[in-house]
Amino acid sequence: MKWLAKINLGIVIERLGTFKSALFLITVISLCLFTGYRLGNYYHHFQLTSLEQQKLRLEQLYQQQEESIARIHTLEVELAVEQLANKKAQSLLKTAAQEQFEVKKQLAFYEKVMAPEKQAAGLLVENVKLTATNNPRQYNFQVTLVQQQLKRRYSKGYIDIAFQGRTSEKSITLKLSDVAKLDTKDLKFSFQYFQIISGTFTLPEDFSPETVLVSAILTKSRWQKYLKKDMQVPWQLSL
Repeated sequence: MKWLAKINLGIVIERLGTFKSALFLITVISLCLFTGYRLGNYYHHFQLTSLEQQKLRLEQLYQQQEESIARIHTLEVELAVEQLANKKAQSLLKTAAQEQFEVKKQLAFYEKVMAPEKQAAGLLVENVKLTATNNPRQYNFQVTLVQQQLKRRYSKGYIDIAFQGRTSEKSITLKLSDVAKLDTKDLKFSFQYFQIISGTFTLPEDFSPETVLVSAILTKSRWQKYLKKDMQVPWQLSL
């Protein structure tokens, strides 16, 4: 910029004259204005182009975001459907397994009745079932007896049931006769293949049952010997 400092405007005006000097100055100013205008116009156009590109990029990002959100929602719905289908399949498998278990249980029961040669001979307490009633502390019992003999005669006798548990003070055992209004004949059996004996009983308020002891007793007669078969099961209510 030292050359610019060396320019003497007085000498320039003296050599060119007043008119030419003014014309030269106007030309320089005009050239500077034109150059500034063109540069400003170019920069403004560059800014507008950049702004349009940024707007376009922003719109694309918004569109990608909307597509991503829609995809996420679709995946969430698909996941919920898969979870529901999986839960239903598990429920069906559980139901099928339960049904298969019940069928096997029934087959095993009838095999004991109709094919006693495959099992140990004699009287058998096959099953003890307890269910609750609508009345508090009142329950139903169901005892299934099976006879396993190749040469079948009628098995005759009676059953006895006892409930072992605790009160607030000690362990006690309650007989069925203490908690049920049943006649002796209600507990008798006489069958050739199998028989189900059932009834209702009511437990005291302060008694917590733990186990159930069922005894099937064959009374001594001309055709059969005295025999007692016991079965002890934990207290568990069936649905």
